[in-house]
Amino acid sequence: MSEITSDSSAVEQNNPLQGSIVQALKGVYDPEIPVNIYDLGLIYNVDIGDGGVVNINMTLTAPGCPVAETFPGIVEQTVESVEGVTEAHVELVWDPPWTMEMMTEEAKLELGLM
Repeated sequence: MSEITSDSSAVEQNNPLQGSIVQALKGVYDPEIPVNIYDLGLIYNVDIGDGGVVNINMTLTAPGCPVAETFPGIVEQTVESVEGVTEAHVELVWDPPWTMEMMTEEAKLELGLM
């Protein structure tokens, strides 16, 4: 089993499947903020298990987010579209709560926060 960290450049060099998953996650955008969910820091953990089964812990910017029921399914479908992934399961977690400090520098620049 391998785990994706927040340093996506190192991830892509160490494991092509991890890199492909990160790239797929970077293609999913928060419906309220024009930044992808990976750079926003909404992806807390991605575990790649035997046989290409991927388990993801993610959060949303706010517990009352209107897409809370549907967004995990979108993320699952996106990750399942990656070659080498056989299944993806997303668990929505609220601990720790998301804060703007979890965003990458790139996301902060894109939003004019730096």
